[in-house]
Amino acid sequence: MISSEIFIIKRDGKKEAFSLDKIKNAISKAFLSVGSFATQDVITNVLSRVSISDGTNVEEIQNQVEVALMAEHYYSVAKAYMLYRQKHLEDREVRDKLKFLMDYCDASNPASGSKYDANANVENKNIATLIGELPKSNFIRLNRRLLTDRLRDMYGKEASDRYLELLNHHFIYKNDETNLANYCASITMYPWLIAGTTAVGGNSTAPTNLKSFCGGFINMVFIVSSMLSGACATPEFLMYMNYFIGLEYGQDYYKHPDKLADLSLKQRSIDKIITDCFEQIVYSINQPTGARNFQAVFWNVAYYDKYYFNSLFEHFVFPDGSKPDWGSLSWLQKRFMKWFNEERTRTVLTFPV
Repeated sequence: MISSEIFIIKRDGKKEAFSLDKIKNAISKAFLSVGSFATQDVITNVLSRVSISDGTNVEEIQNQVEVALMAEHYYSVAKAYMLYRQKHLEDREVRDKLKFLMDYCDASNPASGSKYDANANVENKNIATLIGELPKSNFIRLNRRLLTDRLRDMYGKEASDRYLELLNHHFIYKNDETNLANYCASITMYPWLIAGTTAVGGNSTAPTNLKSFCGGFINMVFIVSSMLSGACATPEFLMYMNYFIGLEYGQDYYKHPDKLADLSLKQRSIDKIITDCFEQIVYSINQPTGARNFQAVFWNVAYYDKYYFNSLFEHFVFPDGSKPDWGSLSWLQKRFMKWFNEERTRTVLTFPV
């Protein structure tokens, strides 16, 4: 059964000369842990059921030892041996986590410190990003198990095993294995418009004016994005904002944007109030957030031409029965684009896309 020239594969992929004594010691310890003693004959009988050839990996050898112990009716010893393996597995995982923690702290930036997701959109290296990185290996294993189980149910074990083989040898790439959440989503804001954020776990009520629209919209995007691993698209954003601007300053506000609309000492015009809303929303959403491991929300918006807009919203009505006004929305879209382009000359603003 055993040859001194046999080499086995360790867990890290390295080859090592096979040592029979290591298996004997492990079996002896398993017997001692249940208050028994393994004689040489007992060990020989167990090992006679173990088949080892050149290139056998450590896990396969240990699996065979478990089966051999049960075949010899040493059930309590087999259980102890399994628990011994599990404890060592947990110890190795803790050791690997500690090593990763130290490597991440020593890394020059979060990308080089990230073992599993080096392309993540993370700019800062701190305790928040570290906490987000630590469980990623577990998420990868869980996601792969979920997918391979599904493949096995649909196409059989051979297809499932083939998928894992191609994945492990980098012939194919599976995106976003480090997160359990869905990827990107484009959402309608209408439920929020009529009921606030209560439907998605928040406590804010429906917006009633431009100011509450801005604050509530930010909260809504953060709540939804915390349940996604990718971007949150709000294609109705500017249309809804235009609606609330019209409620306060009239549907024709865009025809006189320089008109004074603020009685405070700042004496702001309609245009200034609008760009202040742009600033509040865009800068808030571009801030790192704990719910996304110190990353900013990935946020997408939509711009429309008249014909595409009409094809989508021709029959749309707001809760008060009014319909979207294309003239003012067209102006607001252009104003947002101009403001955003100018703002990006002063600071880095990644979103919206």
